[in-house]
Amino acid sequence: MIPSDWLDQAARRLKGQIQQTPLTFDSDLNAYIKWENRQLTGSFKIRGALNKVLTLQDWELRRGLVTASAGNHGQGVAEAGRRVGAPVTVFASSHAVPAKLDAMRSMGAVVRLVEGGYEDAERAAQSYAIQHDRTWISPYNDGQVIAGQATIALEILDQLNSLNGGAAPSAFIVPVGGGGLISGIGAVINSPAFDQVNPRPRLIGVQSEASPFFHALYHHGSQAGVVEQESLADGLAGAVEENSITIPLVRRFVDDFILVSEKQIASAVVYAWRRHGEKIEGSAAAALAALMFSDTVAPRSFEHPAVAVMSGGNIQPEVLEKLLQD
Repeated sequence: MIPSDWLDQAARRLKGQIQQTPLTFDSDLNAYIKWENRQLTGSFKIRGALNKVLTLQDWELRRGLVTASAGNHGQGVAEAGRRVGAPVTVFASSHAVPAKLDAMRSMGAVVRLVEGGYEDAERAAQSYAIQHDRTWISPYNDGQVIAGQATIALEILDQLNSLNGGAAPSAFIVPVGGGGLISGIGAVINSPAFDQVNPRPRLIGVQSEASPFFHALYHHGSQAGVVEQESLADGLAGAVEENSITIPLVRRFVDDFILVSEKQIASAVVYAWRRHGEKIEGSAAAALAALMFSDTVAPRSFEHPAVAVMSGGNIQPEVLEKLLQD
């Protein structure tokens, strides 16, 4: 479990340090959309990374920070390191989105590319941190990172109170990679902050059919045999670290876990731009696709209105342009 006081402390720690991103209502989808693509560094990851870094001791910062990332978490750690004056090294897959790699470098991080996928980069990063006595910042397998991500749910609750007198959505629709974001939201939904919300919203995880590692863990108890394919939702790709604390948290908090297709993800990217003028990446679009195609992918999973978290907007410009032209 993530202690309730950690959630409150994270909210206080991050107050004034990050953006409060918009929450809007989409009448066509009968759903709320949380635009975390407008967050600093272009994704929610700054919440968890900064919260974790701000809890570190001076000696941990002086050692230097090491992480693995598909791009968004690395940007979050790079920005957090820049603020506290700590050097940052990010290990990333050689297949990572170039725009995300460039953004990490522009924030002062040293980026080391690893052949293979995210899982290979994560193993290399952990080995490097041990061998060189650096401070490891996990993208998801860390209670303080999860507590930072949880602040999204607290923010949504405050915004709902302002929008409609406290009426809560029936469900939270959340994209899932390593499970840090959905674990944090689940911790808040099951904390005293939601005691007055009746019934408590359901919590729905979403992944791409192309990289369904956590989906397999949730429904079958194992990632063994999962075959990963290239996905627009690059931030959700890769296996989950063995014995990650997010695994029991997801099993405890999440009510259902669904998959969306690459075609549906692409449609959601286009919808966000044309309907709302919002640039979202494939990872965020997975949650929007679950709303758009709920009758197909989740006919009995949740009711409307729900709230979908748009986790990031760091899409390669030429990818967005191609999707809009197709």
